[in-house]
Order: sequence, then structure tokens, then C-alpha cells
Amino acid sequence: VVRRSLLQRYEHQPFISCLAGFYGCRWKRYQREKTEPGKCCCNMVTFCFSLVFLYTWIKGKNDYNSFDWYNYGNLGFWFLWSLVILIVAAVLFAYISLLLVLAMCLLAEGQQLYLHWSHKIGTFLVLGFSISSLFALSLLWRDHRKTVRLSFQVTAPYLHIGAIAIMVLLAWPVALHAIRADKKVTQVIIVGPYLAILLFLFLIPLGMYSPCIREMGTLGPKPALIGHRGAPMLAPENTEMSFLKTIEHGGDGLETDVTISYDGVPFLMHDDTLRRTTNIEEVYPNDTGKAASFFSWDALQKLNAGTWFLKNKPFVGMGSLSKADQNQAMNQSIYTLSSFLRLADSHNKLVIFDLYRPPEKHPYRNLWLRKVLDVILKESKIKRHLVLWLHNSVRSFVQSVAPGFQHTMGRKAPIEDLLKHNIVKLNLVYTDMSSEDIRKYAEANITTNFYVVNEPWLYSLAWCSGAHSVTTNAVHLLKDLSQPLFLMTPQQYNIMWILTDLTSAFLISLIFAL
Repeated sequence: VVRRSLLQRYEHQPFISCLAGFYGCRWKRYQREKTEPGKCCCNMVTFCFSLVFLYTWIKGKNDYNSFDWYNYGNLGFWFLWSLVILIVAAVLFAYISLLLVLAMCLLAEGQQLYLHWSHKIGTFLVLGFSISSLFALSLLWRDHRKTVRLSFQVTAPYLHIGAIAIMVLLAWPVALHAIRADKKVTQVIIVGPYLAILLFLFLIPLGMYSPCIREMGTLGPKPALIGHRGAPMLAPENTEMSFLKTIEHGGDGLETDVTISYDGVPFLMHDDTLRRTTNIEEVYPNDTGKAASFFSWDALQKLNAGTWFLKNKPFVGMGSLSKADQNQAMNQSIYTLSSFLRLADSHNKLVIFDLYRPPEKHPYRNLWLRKVLDVILKESKIKRHLVLWLHNSVRSFVQSVAPGFQHTMGRKAPIEDLLKHNIVKLNLVYTDMSSEDIRKYAEANITTNFYVVNEPWLYSLAWCSGAHSVTTNAVHLLKDLSQPLFLMTPQQYNIMWILTDLTSAFLISLIFAL
């Protein structure tokens, strides 16, 4: 019945017009009126903004966990805001893409698109969402541009193919309107920008750089994997279970954070307070805002450091963990630095840790480094070459009392300064990744570690760039990569580039000829 009514209603109209009517649009036949491509400019601009935000957000997946924890700290409850934003962005992009395709089809039929008022509202909603989201990213995540630029180093060859494909699809409406134009000037205005963009896309690979486009046999060894607070995707962070999971999945090292209790016991805790990673609200409800370092070790031992993991992250606790793992997670306690070092030493794993100085009025505020060194050298007796010493203050003193540590710097510096202070490794945020800098430091026997690298594409880039190791939340995922993603030889890329350009040039020429 629906088909019959549509056929009767649109029996004298092309199929595209029927489709337009079905989507709530009105049209005019191309008779004496000239179709104006500018009518869909708003759709095109909205499409571009939506595409930019969607790509940016997808490539920002490496930091989704940090984004969700940031919102948890501000809102007080856990929710997958990052996933919600991704779904909304994808749906809105699909919607505006459909409208844009419909508009191009109508233009190709020589018709003008008159959007239904609901689609006009929808278009402006997509535009507003995309622009406001990009603006918010620029304020809250200032390194997002660096992440996007890094992503281009591995995705640019494939984005180039996608851009060429879009230009081929646009060839038909561009050619149609150029042929129908009465004046030569109008034809030049229509065809000129199109051909300029096409020529730019044809030649852009000449200036394209990707460390994953390299000759056979020049790829360096796979970067070592250091578990960031253990394996926080599989177990409560900074607990014995978390570190055992990292070891179980083949991690090469363990990273953690060290705080000093009120009675001088170094223990593992990232946050200033115990609110996020313990059940302090149940045990000490009046002290939830109290600094973790102002609790005695006896008080800390009464807290559970695992139930929060299953409560706030049920998608991990119930989906990825076995029943035995869930029971184990529910029985985790706060871990001491001494136990952590003994565990690493017994499995011959590297350790790296951030040290937090106690606040004012803490009895160990001026003795905290001495307490940490006593635990490392006297209690745990870990092999010294396994310790990546990151803390920069009193480094010369540490070198004198504990020779053998691998001294690590947390920022880039001139090679001369690094060698002067016996630095053998750099621990850098992943947005500082540069294959040229990595090579320069490697020539001086200084290795590089990047944090926090969770996504396979980013790990692949670190591998291709020559990084020695990465700190990651996803040891269990990255260990299975046998080679970098997007890896190809220059010859393979040249063939792909030339075939793409030749094929698209032939199709576009054929469309204009027709």
C-alpha cells in the first residue's frame, strides 16, 4: 500500500525526488531556475565540523579513562561519559551525512533542496554540538591537537584515500552544474576550486611523513610494557592483584605512586585522599576529605581497596573478570612499598614510581626520602638495576647512597645536561613523542619511555618511532601486537598512492566527459 501510494504521488518525478519527499523535503524542478549549490553550504559546514570532532574524539580514546575519572572527581559518581559522547557524535555525524548525500543527489538532479523545519533544527543542533564540543576540548584537553597530529602520522595515508574518494563522488554534481552554467565565469568559479583541491590532494603525499612507512628490516624491537598502577583495566589499581595481573600478561615493569603514612610507612596511593579507591566512606565517614598521608598504617589496613573497582566499574568487574577474579578484587587492601618491591624483585621486573612529599605539619615531611630509600635498600633489598629513579630532587645524594639505580628524567633536556647527571632514561608524556628526538637521545645511549599509551595505534607509532618502552593500562591488549599497525614499505605506499591518483583521475575525467 505504501509503495503504491508513493508511486502514484511521484509517478512523474525521478526516484531521488521520491526519496526527498519521503524524508520530509520539498523540491523544485530544474526548469528555468538555476540550482544554487550554495543552498547546501550550511550542511557542508556542519558535516565538516561534525567530522572533525568525531575524528578527534575517536583518536582521543587513549585518554577516555582519564576523562571519566576527571568527571568522577567533579560529579562524585562514576559514569561512562566518554562512551556516551562517542555514541552521540557518531549518530549526529551519520544524520548530517545522510542529509548531505540527499542534498548532493538533489543537486545532481537539477533540483533545489528545501529542508523540512525539523531537519533545519537538526542541522543547527549538530553544528552547535560539534562547535561547542571542540571549544570545550580546547579548554579542558589542551593537548588534543598534539594527539590529533600524532594520529595523522599513522592514518594520513588512509585519510588521503578517503579524501580522494569523496572528490570522485563530488565530481558528478560539480560537472553537472558546470555544464549547465551559461557563463564561462560561472563555470570557472564552479570547477576551479574543485580542481585546485583535487590537485592538492594528488600531490600532498609528497610532503607526508609517517615513521611506519619504512624499509624492511629497519623496524626496531617492540617497546617494553610497564603496567600503569598495575593493570587497572583488570584489577583495582595499585593493589597486589593489579601488579600480579601485569606480570601474568607479560609486562616488563610496574609503575606506581608512593605516599608516606603518618607513622612513616611508605604505601601505594595515587590520589591525595582515600575517597576514590577505598571504602573510607563506610569505615571513616567523617574523614573522607582527609589527606591519605595523615592516616596511620594501622588505620589504613582497615580499609578495603578493591570493592570500589566493582562498584564503580561494573562493565569491567562483571564483564571481563571471572568469578574468582571478582572475589579476589573484593579482598584487596592497601599495598606497602616494601611488598611492591619484593614482588617486582621476585619476578625480575623494572619499577618506576612517583614520590609524593607529605604536606605541612606531617612528622615525616623532611624525612620522607630517607624512609623511601631505607625501604628500597634495607627492607626489600631489590636489585638496584631494576629501579628507575624518577624523583629529581637530591638526585646527587641518591646517586651517592644508592649507586646502580637507573636514573630517569621526567622532561626533555639537552643531552649534555642529561649525561652530566648520569640520566639513562627519559619518562615523557606521549604527546611529546618525536622519532627525531628519540633517535637523538638513543645515539647518546639514553632510552625513552612514554606514558600513558593504551591504544594500539599509539603503541604502533611509539614502536615505529623507536621508543624503548611505554607505560600502559592495557598490557593485556598490547602484548598481542606482533607488528605495528599501518606498517608498510615506501614502495608499497608509492604503489597505493599512484594507483589511487590514477584511478580517481580516470573516473573524474569520465564523469566530466559524460
